[in-house]
Amino acid sequence: MTLQITDANRVRTLTLDRPDALNAFNEALYDATAAALLAAATDPEVAVVLLTGNGRGFSAGTDLLEMHARATDPAFVPGRHGFPGLVDALVAFPKPLVCAVNGVGLGIGTTILGFADLAFMSTSARLKCPFTSLGVAPEAASSYLLPLLIGRQNAAWVLQSSEWIDAELAREMGLVWRVCEPDELLPTARAHAEVLAAKPIASLVAVKRTMTEPLRAGIDAAREREDAAFAELMGGPANLEALTAFAEGRQPDFTGL
Repeated sequence: MTLQITDANRVRTLTLDRPDALNAFNEALYDATAAALLAAATDPEVAVVLLTGNGRGFSAGTDLLEMHARATDPAFVPGRHGFPGLVDALVAFPKPLVCAVNGVGLGIGTTILGFADLAFMSTSARLKCPFTSLGVAPEAASSYLLPLLIGRQNAAWVLQSSEWIDAELAREMGLVWRVCEPDELLPTARAHAEVLAAKPIASLVAVKRTMTEPLRAGIDAAREREDAAFAELMGGPANLEALTAFAEGRQPDFTGL
């Protein structure tokens, strides 16, 4: 099992559950999370989804060993939904999405916050978009959503530097709404989720739709640009050096790239 699903007070909690891999998304976890969001979207007993992680990680992003296999193994078989299907589900999700960032968040573990209606973060958590350190491009419409959410220069630093962002800086930027001590994170996030969940679902959906509908065209266009750039760069010299270095346990050498 890669995903825990629990219900209470019209809040469905999705807990990413690959703790030994810091909840990195392999194809199975992408599929499970996308399917869970699609199911919650149409379930009349679910008003709000709360997303968090089990263990020390929120999500370490895409599983790099599996990414290496995808880039080098012609026989690699992708999942039913995969990364694109998860982003499709996030874009279309009609109800409030609350994220509780309990630990490290890399890649999609950070860019998913562009789709969160509320985001809470533990004081011990850190975030990173490691795209340039992997020799690839942004993902999940982050090149569009993050400038809107945190401003152009903050987004430029987050997306271009591949540096860690601590909880206080994330809150200051507006990447998350509240910062909590580790033992208060889930109770605080759940309490706010339950405030929302007590409201009429049709009204929650209407509010979210009127807020997000104007962004849809921009999200779609950004995903097309990102996918084209990602396809151009993935498997290229910088990306292969980064993935090989990761597999070999060393720092990548981008000299001349």
